[in-house]
Amino acid sequence: MNINNEQFLGKQLAANLFNRTGVFVLPAMTLLNSEHIRLIGQHKIILEPQDVIQVDSAAFYQIAVDDCTAAMENIFEQLRYNKSKRLPMIELRNEVIPFIQQVSEKNDFYGILAALQPKDDYTYRHNVAVGILSTLLGMWLKLRPEELGMLTIAATLHDIGKIMIPSEILTKAGPLSEEETALMRKHTTYGYEMIRDTVGTNHMQALVALQHHERMDGSGYPFGVLGHRITDFSKIVAVADIFHAMTSERFYRPAAPLYEVLRQMESDVFGKLDPYICRVFINKLMQSMLGNEVVLSDERTGKIILILAHDPLRPLVNIGEEFLDLSRHRDLGIVKVIPQ
Repeated sequence: MNINNEQFLGKQLAANLFNRTGVFVLPAMTLLNSEHIRLIGQHKIILEPQDVIQVDSAAFYQIAVDDCTAAMENIFEQLRYNKSKRLPMIELRNEVIPFIQQVSEKNDFYGILAALQPKDDYTYRHNVAVGILSTLLGMWLKLRPEELGMLTIAATLHDIGKIMIPSEILTKAGPLSEEETALMRKHTTYGYEMIRDTVGTNHMQALVALQHHERMDGSGYPFGVLGHRITDFSKIVAVADIFHAMTSERFYRPAAPLYEVLRQMESDVFGKLDPYICRVFINKLMQSMLGNEVVLSDERTGKIILILAHDPLRPLVNIGEEFLDLSRHRDLGIVKVIPQ
């Protein structure tokens, strides 16, 4: 990669790009990824600030997530027709991972969440979403940079085994039969084997594919192992996986309200999650809600003004001239958060 051009990663070309001999290289409005930067370097082009456009955050999130989703779809399709089932790690590292890292570094949870909502591509977008959310969570847990890099790849590949599951099961509108459920659950072992057998990955990343549906109390699958045998990466990805799945519109059910999902995660409705990792996730998301309007269970509307460390889901809410500490008013709760 040409070091002079790296600073333009994630920006858009202002005009069609040609090399010195007039050969067309890239079209205007291309969102520059690592592969584009490499191509530009091969043509010995040094970009100048006036050659690119700085897109606003919302546009960048949407473009980056859409491009990553398209790249993941291409990776899935390649693997379906590749008998060796070796993952195209170069493509993943060049076209997906840099943008996931860039989006995560913005640390703008609600802006990012809007871009992660699936269109008609949930299977692919979910992998990108879990990659971003896991990376955010890894940052909040203060992982070292090298650990964070490994986690991003592991999280983005957590569901790669689903390429081995028939599409009619993946997209079935109703509940799965016992036989279909058993087959669906095999995506964990298929993913483990694919990552394990791919050069450029490590065993920790393969274990995330295997363990992201395991639960602390042994109620998960494929092996029902207890928490002390589940890797930290797998516990992080489990939280991100559940959160995005439950807050996403699916063809067989509507998205659950964000606050309700957080409440259910804290109550272990989805199976036992790591309590510390889950608490960090909930705390950070609730901190992001400071200043938001909320609707309470008694139908009054107020504004969140303080998140309480001991009980983050029951914050201090301002209603007119009244201040309600929901941790002391257990009969009241937040029904809905109104986005700003």
